[in-house]
Amino acid sequence: MKISILLKRTCLALCCLTLLLSCKSEPKITYDVIIKNGNLIDLEDGSVSISNILITNNRIVKIIADADLTSIEAETIIDATGKFIVPGFWDNHTHFRGGDSLINANKNFLKLFMANGITTVRDAGGDLTSSVLEWRKAIANNELVGPTIFTSGPKIDGPGGTWAGSLEVDSDEDITKALDSLQAIPSDFVKIYDSRISGENYIKVIQEAEKRGLITSGHMPFTVELDATIDAGIDAVEHLYYIMKGSSAQEKEITQQLINKEIGFWDAMPLLQSSYSDSTALKTFEHLKSKNVFVVPTLHIGGVLSYLDEVNHSNDAYLKYMSDGIQHTYKGRIDRVKFASEKQVADRKALDRFFGELALKLNENGVSLLAGSDSGAYNSYTYPGISLHKEMEAMVATGISPLDALKSSAYNGAKFLKQDSDYGTICEGKIADIVLLNSNPLENIKNTQDIFMVLSNGNQHTRTELDNLLNSAIAN
Repeated sequence: MKISILLKRTCLALCCLTLLLSCKSEPKITYDVIIKNGNLIDLEDGSVSISNILITNNRIVKIIADADLTSIEAETIIDATGKFIVPGFWDNHTHFRGGDSLINANKNFLKLFMANGITTVRDAGGDLTSSVLEWRKAIANNELVGPTIFTSGPKIDGPGGTWAGSLEVDSDEDITKALDSLQAIPSDFVKIYDSRISGENYIKVIQEAEKRGLITSGHMPFTVELDATIDAGIDAVEHLYYIMKGSSAQEKEITQQLINKEIGFWDAMPLLQSSYSDSTALKTFEHLKSKNVFVVPTLHIGGVLSYLDEVNHSNDAYLKYMSDGIQHTYKGRIDRVKFASEKQVADRKALDRFFGELALKLNENGVSLLAGSDSGAYNSYTYPGISLHKEMEAMVATGISPLDALKSSAYNGAKFLKQDSDYGTICEGKIADIVLLNSNPLENIKNTQDIFMVLSNGNQHTRTELDNLLNSAIAN
């Protein structure tokens, strides 16, 4: 009897010891980064939930609501209590350009983007492609601080195109060569410009790019109707001039006048604006939506350029980050306003107001918008970095909700470039491009500028580091 009791006690002790040892030997899960207790904004529906984000190798491994992290370890723990978490911002229309003398000035823009929480930019055509590709590689290798860059490379235009470095097409053979060269870069999308390209070649570029499975965006020659552009397969329309054209009840007649060279681009503006038709516009919006065409409103730059006659920009906070060379490129647009007639200035302001109304109608009718600043050389006082936030402000000022303004940045940007498996939302498996904000941008869109920290490319940039980036970007 005593031996039996002793055996039972021995077995029990051994079981307890085994259990204890197994508990002690169970390793804790270790991650690179834990963002603890932050208010995660879901851009799908605008809901906010307190979450913990677990990151390894610059990927979001897990998102958990349970605040008990005792079994989890990390090299870096970020206390996000009271902070609001959103995907890193995307500027969906920027330019790196201006020739060799402005390479360093353009490189300086990279700091301004990162300091403003912009972890991705879409370079919509320029003449510094070699440098852009070098920067992109250096950023990926953590040799340079800057956003992920998706680039079109050179624009496609007609003979004698406006912008330096453009690929000029005047035949089917030219179009084939141009697309071949862009694929050889490889570019991330095809950007078409409208200064010299014929309407026929414009449509052919889109159709041929579509056959190759390439993403396209661009301006549209006014000798082409918007429906033809949509049907050809355009993926995004840059600026609202072309949407206004497609919303005019007299688009066919005005297009013919342009083909006949009876009027020019700017002559057409008041004609198109005055002939805007709600019924025509609704058909156009439905067409855009059915073909999944994105629209880039660029409202902020429109406002800046429309009021150059009234606003003194000499004390702009961001002017000190623009080199003398960049500021010199502003002269063309400034002079254009300086020598414009009173009617031309008034027409431009009326058009700016109209574009705000048009952007809201597009949004209300389910057309996907892309927030893009159009910042870069030649675009006067539209500063890289801060202008993306101003663009979202301009959207909200039209009546667009803060949530939809936020979606027009990273969420829609990633969808447009077919990068949404890696970017656009904060979800398990995606790249950990993340911005922590001190205040809720859903309550006030200006809160996108109230940045606590930026996570990008496996790095955590504190507010102090972001301020240091800004200080190091001062050019004057």
